[in-house]
Amino acid sequence: MRRMLVALLLLLLQLSNATKIVGEELEVVGQCDSKPTLDPRPHSVSILEFGAVGDGKTLNTIAFQNAIFYLKSFADKGGAQLYVPPGKWLTGSINLTSHLTLFLEKGAVILGSQNPSHWELVNPLPSYGRGIEVPGKRYRSLINGYNLQDVVITGDDGVIDGQGLVWWNWFSSHSLNYSRPHLVEFEDSKYIVVSNLTFLNTPAYNIHPVYCSNVYIYNISVSAPSESPHTVGIVPDSSDHVCIEGSNIATGYDAIALKSGWDQYGIAYGRPSKNIHIRRVHLQSSSGSSIAFGSEMSGGISNVLVEHVQLHNSSTAIQFRTTKGRGGYIKGIVVSDVEMENISTAFSASGHFGLHPDDEFDPNALPIVQDITLQNVRGSNIKIAGNFSGIQESPFTSIYLSNITFLISSSSSSSWICSDVSGFSDSVIPPPCSDLSHPYSISSSAASPLLNSARKTAVL
Repeated sequence: MRRMLVALLLLLLQLSNATKIVGEELEVVGQCDSKPTLDPRPHSVSILEFGAVGDGKTLNTIAFQNAIFYLKSFADKGGAQLYVPPGKWLTGSINLTSHLTLFLEKGAVILGSQNPSHWELVNPLPSYGRGIEVPGKRYRSLINGYNLQDVVITGDDGVIDGQGLVWWNWFSSHSLNYSRPHLVEFEDSKYIVVSNLTFLNTPAYNIHPVYCSNVYIYNISVSAPSESPHTVGIVPDSSDHVCIEGSNIATGYDAIALKSGWDQYGIAYGRPSKNIHIRRVHLQSSSGSSIAFGSEMSGGISNVLVEHVQLHNSSTAIQFRTTKGRGGYIKGIVVSDVEMENISTAFSASGHFGLHPDDEFDPNALPIVQDITLQNVRGSNIKIAGNFSGIQESPFTSIYLSNITFLISSSSSSSWICSDVSGFSDSVIPPPCSDLSHPYSISSSAASPLLNSARKTAVL
């Protein structure tokens, strides 16, 4: 019934290829169904008009900055578009403005400079308290937005290439003075669209919306070499009403990672990641997880719907990560209609994952992991079906497994590993461990608030 109702809603949608965001906040169910209505900007200029040279050698940071400063004057006139034609446009960090569309034509490549002096240094995020990799400041991302609204980064399959090799080498040799930059980061912004682009070779994360609302990421391709250290695809961080849809992501570490702050800093900042919808994505993560929750989750993660996804060639498919001292919660998660292939561990939930930013964290801040639904999953060439390792003082509870079939490639007799966890299961092959083998019923399913919310929203 729920699928029929959602399908009916889909028939009522009006899709558009325009480039201006309008609309209202939506609930997690239907977030991807309600694609923003986009209209052409009334004003448009080319980066060529500001002296940019697309030879892959000339630094164009000032040209981008001047163009964006000029287009800022059109913010109250319907906004404007910055057009990037075919060519290789080398630049350092640039800051966007509200009511702006950055459009990359087919054949246009924005190249991140490999000179760290071209990347501005900024303070650490307040919900992290320090740079993630190195204490202190961090390098600003290549393309940035702070306290903005109605911003679109799109194109006709243009490319944003971070040229991350030098950063990976510095990271691996422990010679970084500051934490690595990302390709795109929006902070404290709303009504953001990123679509129809290819992202290559990020120094660290590709797209990082932090403290944001109403973020729509659609039809993008993300790629970094399998050996690139801790490169991550999309990272919704203390953000809400996020849609990630129709994209292909292959990275060195996590493909998609949901976060919400680190230990005492995330607890104090207190902004969760919630109402997030992920669907129709193809994900690969060489040494990490196709989809990860945490480990920095101290502000909380809730109301997440993942559906119709294909996960392959990954260390872990779906992983929930936390540890003592994190606080926060991961709850109200539904993962449904999943195809897996060539996965070491299909499902993982660990209460012993991750480091602390400093020694000021509260060791008694125990995280809560509960109300996790994993259903309608098929996997082939899976080594371990599930590894659930909760926290003795705060066990993981209300884990629901339904209609799951894995073809196990390992000769090990332990296809499921469990401790400090409890839940229900129905139609699961191979059978899960006893802690997760309680009979699955309508009453137990009803305990998942996201499923109830999904049915209610569909009816409305």
